[in-house]
Amino acid sequence: MEGDGTMSDPGRGCARGQPRDTSEQVERVTALAQLEAWLETPMQVLGFVWLGLLVLELTRGLSPTLGALSTAIWIVFIVDFVVRFTLAPAKRIFLTHNWLALLSLAVPALRFLRVFRVAPLLRAARAARGARLVRVVGSLNRGMNALARGMGRRGLGYVVLLTLLVTLVGAAGMYAFERGAAGPGAGLADYPTALWWTAMVMTTMGSEYWPRTAEGRVLCIILALYAFTVFGYVTAALATFFIGRDAQAKDGELAGATDLAALRDDLAALRAEVRALGTSREESQ
Repeated sequence: MEGDGTMSDPGRGCARGQPRDTSEQVERVTALAQLEAWLETPMQVLGFVWLGLLVLELTRGLSPTLGALSTAIWIVFIVDFVVRFTLAPAKRIFLTHNWLALLSLAVPALRFLRVFRVAPLLRAARAARGARLVRVVGSLNRGMNALARGMGRRGLGYVVLLTLLVTLVGAAGMYAFERGAAGPGAGLADYPTALWWTAMVMTTMGSEYWPRTAEGRVLCIILALYAFTVFGYVTAALATFFIGRDAQAKDGELAGATDLAALRDDLAALRAEVRALGTSREESQ
């Protein structure tokens, strides 16, 4: 028996990962919303700091102080994830929406596993690069979410800042993967070169160099897919801007568009006057 007097399967709510008590579910949703509202700004700031530390780690390495700061932020993210998971009324849905964040939080733990030699196979170079790829993509996803929450209006400015963020972090990842790659060309020699290469990919122009590592190729595909998606939006935004300016100019190709708009307004006003005149005549009769 449920609280509303209807019969139901007692195991159905548990199978779906949802609490059977509706009041408990409402309390959890309310508590989760309050927690996210309270931690929104601090977590956004920590997300951008985390991305900056990740770029430094991939390109130059971290000093002991910055390494401790990165570890502290990582612990804060873990605590935040665990608390939100505990308060989430539907655990399975929460994990489905946050699986990438979970993987990105699990990857830094591999360093501690290597220190204590819990998993000797993780010392392999390819496994380390694969874990680093997951961390780059997951951290970038966290930064994108933080930027989306920080900017209420998703316009051209948001797309430009998001593209800049993807370019900086993607270049750091490409440099970490392709640095010293075997074969002619010797990979990407430094971070500025990787940044230039990533910028060429983001503008859909490409370059003569193509990634030689499997992780670099996967990241290149992700960057290319993002570039193709954003390129169409930017092109449409620029076309709308120039067409709007041309429509306002009297000597442009769309000259007269402003006059046509004014003529439509005059016609609408004239129709309103005719209707008002007809109504007044009917009332007088």
